[in-house]
Amino acid sequence: MKKNIAEIISVSNEIYDKGLVSGKSGNISARFGDVVAITPTLKSLSNLNEEDIVLVDMEGNVLTKGKPSSEVNMHLEIYKKRPDVNAIVHTHSPYATGFAFSDKKLKRLEGFGEIKNPYLSSIEYAKPGKDQLAKSASEGIGSEDVLILKNHGVICVSDSLKEAMLLAVFVEETAKTQFISLMLNSVEDNV
Repeated sequence: MKKNIAEIISVSNEIYDKGLVSGKSGNISARFGDVVAITPTLKSLSNLNEEDIVLVDMEGNVLTKGKPSSEVNMHLEIYKKRPDVNAIVHTHSPYATGFAFSDKKLKRLEGFGEIKNPYLSSIEYAKPGKDQLAKSASEGIGSEDVLILKNHGVICVSDSLKEAMLLAVFVEETAKTQFISLMLNSVEDNV
């Protein structure tokens, strides 16, 4: 378990350093059997220690010291519906979240798995930390690996933390590329 907690800390640092989260936003979890390790609430992902990571059971009972992320129920509901998912990375990355706050859909581009749908799935806004968000997110993710939370952020899921993190990075780069494309296409040619 110690190695797994070290990986959560490493991924937390990496997504913070890449600008996918800032301040005290975002959260990460990993499932190990019937136990979920999750980042704490109200603490920056930039400087976590081993004792900051909170262990909970699948019903949300806290097994260690600390207070889990306010989004713990969202993570648990996704794990309950998706036995193939062992890692969740929830970011507020600027470009992808910009799409989440707009009326534009984020296209699914080649480079990270098979394209089943032309756009990334999204759900309507639900207040962070509330049961409605947990329910909507667990239903909205379906069999997808990415979910856009309108007016909120992005969820990436995978069987491993490394893959979920790489997917979060890819989604942000995809959003950045599409944003630049939208801006360039809106510029009038004055030649």
